[in-house]
Amino acid sequence: MQTLFYSPSGVTVSDESEIFVADRDNQRIQVFTLQGTFVRQFPTVLPSEEKIKPEDMALDGEGNLWVVGRTESAHCAVQYNKQGRMLRRFDLQKTGWFRGVAVDTRRNHILITQTTGDCGNQHGEVLVFKPDGTLVGTVGQQQGMKNPRHITVDREGNILVSDCRNNCIHVYNKDGQFMFPFGGEGRGKGQLWGPSGICTDRAGNIIVADQGNRRVEMFDKTGKFLKHITTDMGWPCAVAMAPQGQLVVTDIENHTVSIFPTY
Repeated sequence: MQTLFYSPSGVTVSDESEIFVADRDNQRIQVFTLQGTFVRQFPTVLPSEEKIKPEDMALDGEGNLWVVGRTESAHCAVQYNKQGRMLRRFDLQKTGWFRGVAVDTRRNHILITQTTGDCGNQHGEVLVFKPDGTLVGTVGQQQGMKNPRHITVDREGNILVSDCRNNCIHVYNKDGQFMFPFGGEGRGKGQLWGPSGICTDRAGNIIVADQGNRRVEMFDKTGKFLKHITTDMGWPCAVAMAPQGQLVVTDIENHTVSIFPTY
């Protein structure tokens, strides 16, 4: 996809097969077709004209876009329509760490990862909000989560979180009860090194951006390794599955977005 990105850190694909890219350091969202043709873009700004560095985003059940990011003064979650008009926002704790976001469309909950503490003493969790910013609950505090990055909700409502510091994926059921981890530090098949982006396909297979190993891996719904989708990347950050089965991957080192067939 030939266009200008500066640290593309998040990606999602709509039911209409439009690719939305969180062009973080350009402080904007760019939109493309699955063929890589540019469609439109909009700046991520607040009514106060403060610019947001968008870190991640997810589409809700109504087709609106939830973006998490930071301004000079705050961290926040902002809902935009697909054309870039801001609909609502709520503030998040200012932590200094990257956040990921997913939407549980069954319950209309917004799930946002949060890391607190310093590099030697990180604590992670997933915050569950209503769209008006009301905190419903938290997930993951009991499993020693350290640095949760990206998050996704599968077709069954299960919650999957990549833990960059623990080099694993945490899997929870739709009620937030811990089910199992998978991965583990290493460079072998099925091992992870600083996992980042995560998504699932229609069969429930789990795709992980294995950032430190510069590759993207596929696991089945039990966490069993299936295959490498690609092993030739700079620093794969975010992944998203298109309706027809193509996989979209952002590379934050090379400032690119790539599209792969998964079968």
